[in-house]
Amino acid sequence: MGVFVFLPLVLPLTAWPIARLAEQHLHPRTATRLLTAVAAVMALCSTVCLALVMVVGTAQLPGNPLPDGWSDPEVRAAVPYDEVVGKAAIPALCAVVAASARALWRHGRVRRRAHRALAGLPGTGVAVLPDDVPYAYALPGGRRDRVVVSTALLDCLEPGERRALFAHERAHLAAGHHRFLLTVRLAALANPFLRPLRTAVSYTAERWADETAARTVGDRRTVATAIGKAALVSRGTPVATLAGLAAPGPVPRRVAALLGPAPAVRTWPPVFTSVGLAAWAAAAGTAVSAMSSANAAVTMFLILRAATPL
Repeated sequence: MGVFVFLPLVLPLTAWPIARLAEQHLHPRTATRLLTAVAAVMALCSTVCLALVMVVGTAQLPGNPLPDGWSDPEVRAAVPYDEVVGKAAIPALCAVVAASARALWRHGRVRRRAHRALAGLPGTGVAVLPDDVPYAYALPGGRRDRVVVSTALLDCLEPGERRALFAHERAHLAAGHHRFLLTVRLAALANPFLRPLRTAVSYTAERWADETAARTVGDRRTVATAIGKAALVSRGTPVATLAGLAAPGPVPRRVAALLGPAPAVRTWPPVFTSVGLAAWAAAAGTAVSAMSSANAAVTMFLILRAATPL
């Protein structure tokens, strides 16, 4: 197994260039899907390898419930510096599991509270709340997906800008952006090196909804104006885990992108460009990470099987 067990822990560094370049050069839909897939695979691979190293560390602890043969020198020799990294992997994996569980619990609690707050309203696709705080966000799940918006924000927008707002939020729901955002959030918790991908997906998901709204409304400038106004008057969405028109982030970049031409739709960037080379580097890093984790898992399985008395 050797050093291959450590590769998935650091290979997310190969995705940093594409995280930055995808925002600028790829269609938001392509960027969101690509970055989310890379983050999910790399996070899974690094977690698997961290768990394998943890097994070696746990087997060295006195009184552990694992078979005695798992602490044999042949097993420890499979992991370089087993005494140090094996024991360090135990709290590291516990921290990953605890952080991921907390994120899932908080995500579910936010959605449950939001749905309970709308329980007494008609079951329409749009819920307009009388509130002095301007906000708008997409609320998935429950009996049906809903767009939630306050009267304070609607009062700040012209009729065309209101259509842009609703088109933007419906785009979030139709494309399931909450799933992409939750996936990269968990991936960043599993491996801190994946945080740039989480930041990038948070932006590209909003840009994806911007472009969908622009096609629906038929006027890119109207969508840009709606985003600018919402950002100026809004204090942010009530809940940070829900996507919204004025979600925190580089709003001026979103407005500038909408004032320019629509991005070209490509399934994969051209090879001999900066973004193309970065995409292939991320793909190669993801493939190596997957192969390394698979090799480590199979090798550890065979070693532990041989060390386990029948």
